[in-house]
Parts: sequence; C-alpha cells; structure tokens
Amino acid sequence: MATQILMKNPSTGIVKKGFYGFSWTTFCFSGIPAMMRGDILTGILITCFCWCPLVTLIMAFKYNKMYTTKLVEQGYEFADNETANEIARVRLGIVSNKQNKDQ
Repeated sequence: MATQILMKNPSTGIVKKGFYGFSWTTFCFSGIPAMMRGDILTGILITCFCWCPLVTLIMAFKYNKMYTTKLVEQGYEFADNETANEIARVRLGIVSNKQNKDQ
C-alpha cells in the first residue's frame, strides 16, 4: 500500500502529494493514475505496455518512487512532519540536505 507524503516547492509555494510504496491504482488502472498526476508521458508508456501483466506488476512497485523522485528533482522538498519526512527519505533512498552538508 502506498504512503502519502506532502511535498512543497519552496520557490513557487505549490504543494503536491508524493507517494512511496506499492501503487494499487497503477496495478489496477495501468497508466491512468500517472496521467491524472500530470505525468502524461509515463502514463502513456505504462498504458502501452498494459497488455503485459508482468510490466504492470513491476510498474506498480516502481511508479510511486519514480513520481516522488521526479518531484524532488524539480525542486520539491518534503513538507510533512520530520518523522514522516525521514521515513520517506529512507524508503526513497534520497539523501537529505543535512546529510549532504555533513559530508
């Protein structure tokens, strides 16, 4: 089951929901959830391969991480409580700014 994490872009103030974990919506509805999140290209690609159940299963495990990592690359930062932020960083394999400064 996917876990939701709030993401905020500090330069624009836009808040979005990030996710990590298994995507039941991708598993059941193929690329439609990606398209509804504005991730049109990924949604089309997932939909094109929906005839292959193995691809759909793999994408259900990977899509939420791909989406949230893309948000981080676009400048979004975790904006939930600190415990939830740290859990999301660990689950997504994202190094925090604090850890970057220590190295």
